[in-house]
Amino acid sequence: MKRNDKQASAEIPPDKMKRKDYEAELEKLQVELVNLQRWVVAKKLKVCIVFEGRDTAGKGGTIKAITERVSPRVFRVIALPAPTEREMSQMYMQRYLKHLPAGGEVVIFDRSWYNRAGVERVMGFTPEAKVKRFLRITPLVERSIIESEIILLKYWLEVSEEEQTLRLQARANDGRKTWKLTAMDLKSYGRWYDYSRARDEMFVATDTPHAPWFVARTDDKRRGRLNIIRHILDQVPYEALPREKGKLPNRQKRGDYVEPEYPYRYIKERY
Repeated sequence: MKRNDKQASAEIPPDKMKRKDYEAELEKLQVELVNLQRWVVAKKLKVCIVFEGRDTAGKGGTIKAITERVSPRVFRVIALPAPTEREMSQMYMQRYLKHLPAGGEVVIFDRSWYNRAGVERVMGFTPEAKVKRFLRITPLVERSIIESEIILLKYWLEVSEEEQTLRLQARANDGRKTWKLTAMDLKSYGRWYDYSRARDEMFVATDTPHAPWFVARTDDKRRGRLNIIRHILDQVPYEALPREKGKLPNRQKRGDYVEPEYPYRYIKERY
C-alpha cells in the first residue's frame, strides 16, 4: 500500500533542535515554572515528580533545566545513594516516603522507588519474589499518595539504542563526563532487552489511571526537555499571581566610613 506524504514525513525524525531556538523556548518555560512555583507556595500544593528511564536518556539534564531558575527550597531534588544496612532492613518504600512533599513543595525524584523494578531486577540485586510483590503493591501505595492530595507525575525517558551508544562513547572520551560512566553503566549496556522486558512489565503493573506513566522521547535532548517541562505545566493547574516590581531604595551615604588598608588575599586573575 502506498503511503501518503503526510504518513511518510511523520516517520522521519525532525532535525535536532538548534541551541539558539532551544534557549529561547526554555526561557519562556522557565518563566512559567517561576509562576508555577509562586502558585504552589501560595496554595500549599504538594507536587511529586518521578523521573525514570534508560541510561543516558537525559534525566539529569531535564531536572537541571527545570530547577536552574527556581528556588531549591521549593523545588527539592532527591537522588538517594545506595541504601544503608539499616535502610535495607526497613520496608522498601520507607526511605522514599519520608521525602514526599509537604505543602508548598515540589519534590523531584532522580530515580525513585522504581529502582526495584529496573536496575535491581535486571542486575539481580533483588529476588524475583520481592520484585513481583513490589509491582503488586505499588499501585496501592501510589493511590494512598494521591489520596493524601499529592500531585504525582511519573515520567519515563526513552532513548534509542543508537543514541545511547553515542552518548556512552561521548562519556568515555570527554574528560568532563567520565564521572558519569560507571561500572554499572557498562554492565547494563549489554542488557538492553532485559531492561526492555523489565520496563514492559513495570508499565503493565503500574501504569494506572490514577498514576499513569508519561513517556518522553529524548534522542533529541533539547526537544525532550522542553516537551517534559511543557507537560508538567499542563498537568499542574496554576495561575500567574500578580507581583509588584521591586524598587531599589537609595543607598546610605558614606558618612565617616573609610576603606581599611587590609591585605586582602585576592585570587590570581588568570582570565
